Amino acid sequence: MNTDIYFISGIDTDAGKSYCTAWYAKQLSQNGQRVITQKFIQTGNTGHSEDIDLHRRIMGTGYLPEDKEGLTMPEIFSYPCSPHLAARIDNRPIDFGKIERATRELARRYDIVLVEGAGGLMVPLTEEYLTIDYIAEKNYPLIFVTSGKLGSINHTLLSLEAVKHRGITLDTVLYNLYPTVEDTTIQNDTMQYIRDYLARHFPETKFEVVPEINNPRQAM
Repeated sequence: MNTDIYFISGIDTDAGKSYCTAWYAKQLSQNGQRVITQKFIQTGNTGHSEDIDLHRRIMGTGYLPEDKEGLTMPEIFSYPCSPHLAARIDNRPIDFGKIERATRELARRYDIVLVEGAGGLMVPLTEEYLTIDYIAEKNYPLIFVTSGKLGSINHTLLSLEAVKHRGITLDTVLYNLYPTVEDTTIQNDTMQYIRDYLARHFPETKFEVVPEINNPRQAM
């Protein structure tokens, strides 16, 4: 079943993971796959997940029954920070069993589940347990989001070194063109550099360019 569950992470908290997760889900859906997204831990919200809201707007599905059941947002914490700190502030631990049960139920109902993480690979979930530990433990293939902003080559290569070290399967790299930049010199060069790096070190990994869309936070 793990082959149908993919974890989505990125270079940092502003990489555009939610945008790219939704865009990728829409592409897969248009190819005939039954796809759903999950935000396994949402921070900075109460009672709902803003990231799931964005997913549904871009996917054009409206709210799904699984959203109302809480399966797509199993753990929500109020303070906008790393999960380990958000759990401490709300004075309750992350229920990893609840997350696992929700993910498995989604996998039972759908062909593909895209599990969006919080921040980058090294974001702590507890004091001693990182996001990358969770991905490796579950043996989820990784979909990794990067972009052409200054510094992203460094962040990307550091992340990919960590992925290789943990033996995680790098399924796809999503290269995010949103938001628009006027000077594309760095963006274009970074894209080519990462493509070439993947060809040398991760030849089996797919590379997808995620285009800009207008007003992704508005209804589509």
